[in-house]
Amino acid sequence: MAKTTMSFLGAIGAAQKEAMDADERVVIIGEDVEANVYGTTGAGKSRKDKGDFLQMYGRNRIRNTPISEEVIVGAAAGAAMTGLRPIVDLSYSSFLYMAMDQFVNQVAKNRYMFGGQASMPVVFRSAMFYGLNTGAHHSDRPYPMFMNVPGLKIVVPASPSDAKGLLRTAIDSDDPVLTFEACQLWGLKEEVEEDEYRIPFGVARTVREGTDVTVVAIATAVPEAVKAADALAEEGISVEVIDPRTLVPLDSRAVLESVAKTGRLVVADPAHKTCGAAAEISAIVAEEAFDALQAPIARVVTPDTQIPFSPALEKQLYPARDSIAAAVRRVAGARPRELALS
Repeated sequence: MAKTTMSFLGAIGAAQKEAMDADERVVIIGEDVEANVYGTTGAGKSRKDKGDFLQMYGRNRIRNTPISEEVIVGAAAGAAMTGLRPIVDLSYSSFLYMAMDQFVNQVAKNRYMFGGQASMPVVFRSAMFYGLNTGAHHSDRPYPMFMNVPGLKIVVPASPSDAKGLLRTAIDSDDPVLTFEACQLWGLKEEVEEDEYRIPFGVARTVREGTDVTVVAIATAVPEAVKAADALAEEGISVEVIDPRTLVPLDSRAVLESVAKTGRLVVADPAHKTCGAAAEISAIVAEEAFDALQAPIARVVTPDTQIPFSPALEKQLYPARDSIAAAVRRVAGARPRELALS
């Protein structure tokens, strides 16, 4: 298949265009989508290509909304239940909090509450602006919170190819999907298939194979884990890096099989430590692969604290190459008793 170089943002735009061309029920609504402010509703390859989707599809299918997340999410849910397939751009992921009742009591539950008489084919896109000094109100990584809401599918892509393929799967889904995009990855470029393709939910990606330590990495922790693995290879430590891609459903089998091979696990997750995705992945391995573990599990996560505005302070919080590498060294080199007491 032919491939072309795409950025993360460009891959999202390509997936949306494919879906809109294929199915007139697909619509895009949200804040500033008519103006292509974030670069995903234009046919071109940059944010300078303003309003291309609006020109191609018209306001019946590309529509700005009031700045009211509760209204946006509620309207999208109603549209989905009555025959449309909305893609909703909610901008900052912290804005999702303003619509929690709609998400938890309507979007997640209505298919069940109506006995399957109505489906909920709606995708909610949001960007995580952590690491860019946007302050506590705009730096959240809320996907673990939504993992605890039955009925929602949770997608966290970490590459342009995954961004395109997972979004196409999300748009096809008859269940609600929340996608969380780390905006630090928006400019990441790689070769992406030009033709339509889909990546199934619940299938992890082995980013790098290894034999000594498994690192399960999420969002921006994925490229940082690869950098750590490259550095550790020079020290003779072979690291396997796994990207879950989707957290609900979670490909626990891929994680368990990798841990069965390596005997050691590090989970790198930019979300908070308590009740986070890293905690859930660690619990699954502890419950189902305890006998395979040769050392305690290590988590490299963000502390349970508000995010400071200071660039110097914020930079220290998230999983990075050095902190991931340090955790791998501890797990690989320490005996279980030594690690437990460290």
